[in-house]
Amino acid sequence: MSFQKLFFRDFGRCLAAGVFVMTAFMPPLRASQVTIVGLGDSTTAGTPGFRSPVEAPPEGSGNPESQYAYWVQKSHPEWKILNRGINRERTDEILKRFERDVLGHSPALVIVLAGVNDLYQGESVDSILKNLKEIYDKADQAGIKILACTVLPYNNGLTKEIHERMLQVNDGIRTLSEKQGYGFCDTYHVLEDPTKPGRLISTSDGYHPDAEGVPQNGLGDWRSP
Repeated sequence: MSFQKLFFRDFGRCLAAGVFVMTAFMPPLRASQVTIVGLGDSTTAGTPGFRSPVEAPPEGSGNPESQYAYWVQKSHPEWKILNRGINRERTDEILKRFERDVLGHSPALVIVLAGVNDLYQGESVDSILKNLKEIYDKADQAGIKILACTVLPYNNGLTKEIHERMLQVNDGIRTLSEKQGYGFCDTYHVLEDPTKPGRLISTSDGYHPDAEGVPQNGLGDWRSP
C-alpha cells in the first residue's frame, strides 16, 4: 500500500498509517489474532460525536465515524480495534484501568494517546510523563507492542504556558519511545494548524479534531520499533 493511499483526510485515517507500519514489524499473525487497543481520553473515545463502549456499553453510542478506531478498522478489516477511551480522563486515571482495558484483551498492540486533560488541569510535565512511562512499561512487560502518540493541540483555553508544557510532554514522549524502542506517532504535528501553533486544523467544538480536518503536514513523524 502506497503512502499516498495511506494519506487519509482525517486524524483517524492518518493514525491508521502508523498502525499499519507497526503491524509490519510484528511476528506473522493470522488476521483473527490481531487485536489492537486504543487507550486514551476523549480523542480516543470519539468525543463529541461518539461515546465509547466503555462509556456506553456494550457497543458505544453516537456517530461511529467520530472515533479513530472506526477509520483504522475500515482501513484494515482484518484487525480487531477496541476503543477504550474515556472523555476527560487524565493519565493517572487511564493507568488505573490498564489491566481491565488492555491486559484483559491480550492485544498485539496498544495505541496510547493521553495527557491533554492533565495539561488542562495544571498537572506537571514530570507527573504526566511518569504516568505515561508506567503505562508503556506495563504494556512492554506483557509483550504488547506500543504506539506512543503525542498530545494533540486544541483551541479553547489554550494558553502560552499550557502550550509550552504540551511541547515538553511531547518531547518527552518522543524521547521515551526512542530510548525504549517503542513505536512513535507525532499526532500533534499531523493536526496542528501551521498558521496557528498549538491549534487544531479543524474542530467543531474547539477541543477535538473533526472529520473535516485535512492534515496539512503529511503523516507527521512516526517510527516503528
